[in-house]
Amino acid sequence: MDERAALTLIDSWLPLAGDDAAVLDDLVISTDMLHETTDFPEGTTRYTAGWRSVGASLSDIAAMGANATAAVAVYAAPSFEEPEIHDFIDGARAVCERVGAEYVGGDLDGHDEFTVATTVVGDTHEPVRRSGASPGETLCVTGTLGRSGAALELFDHEPERANDLFQFEPRVAAGRAIAAHAGAMMDSSDGLARSLHQLAAASDCGFDVAGSALPIDECVHEVATDELDVYELAVHFGEDFELVFTTDAVETVRSLSPTPITPIGTVTDDGVTLDGASLPDRGYSH
Repeated sequence: MDERAALTLIDSWLPLAGDDAAVLDDLVISTDMLHETTDFPEGTTRYTAGWRSVGASLSDIAAMGANATAAVAVYAAPSFEEPEIHDFIDGARAVCERVGAEYVGGDLDGHDEFTVATTVVGDTHEPVRRSGASPGETLCVTGTLGRSGAALELFDHEPERANDLFQFEPRVAAGRAIAAHAGAMMDSSDGLARSLHQLAAASDCGFDVAGSALPIDECVHEVATDELDVYELAVHFGEDFELVFTTDAVETVRSLSPTPITPIGTVTDDGVTLDGASLPDRGYSH
């Protein structure tokens, strides 16, 4: 079975799983694993790897509308080189500091491929689930779409800029600001299209997205070969780690969030469409 089928099966066994992070009492916890061949293109620095690995789990905490407390990581590699480990820790510390959390260590393991497994903990009294969207609400996203897809195109000839784009800011502060006013929320790590299908399934609803409203990052237009490529990078590529959420209080959320908020559509009764046409359930797969 593929990853999504396996996750669906696991969700049926573990009732506390299924959202971006698990919540037990007020504790929020998430874990992720990233591999060199699938997640770190050639040219990715260890600093960026530390930032991005821990940031991925911090993004899950953000999607629950929670505070981020601490992070740990398992660093596995064919050999242990002091400069690489130091840079990795610097990147992990930096992304934690960006959201008010602490990087507190982890473990080392020999492995034939550079691999990182991260775990982040946080807390919230009122987590935002994927299952609370209601028809009539407005669909919104934070930030811009397509940065990671554009970065992938830049690693060959502009690695410094590509690394900068890969160092995304987890939307923890925005998630906290949005939480009290959101019906449902998740992050866009698998791409906007796939995220909408996952939200629709969890909330038993649909979405209609306005293509002209999508906040596509300027760097996407720089690297895309045509408009179809722009669409692919912004809607289906994924790995942007923005928040996708529903609300009936758009202006309130905009005034509270430190990150720009863009309304991109509406919650409907069923179906996921872009400008009225069916939006395929296609996105990032490990």
